[in-house]
Amino acid sequence: MGTAVSLLMIAAGAIMAWAVSTTATGFSIHTVGIILMVVGAVGLVLSIVFWSSWGGFGGASRSGGGNTTVVER
Repeated sequence: MGTAVSLLMIAAGAIMAWAVSTTATGFSIHTVGIILMVVGAVGLVLSIVFWSSWGGFGGASRSGGGNTTVVER
């Protein structure tokens, strides 16, 4: 689950938890909204953790630490 999907789940859960005023029989719309927000938040945290462990863009140089040795003939 990516960052965008996680944010979308958090937004949908917040709408269901606080903005919907209808009732349904058999399940609670507000509880489903809270569950969506929790799952979205966990997905967002995991996405950020895996992104930082991957390194992202502009990290350290992978060419041997940046030391260059020039040998003349």
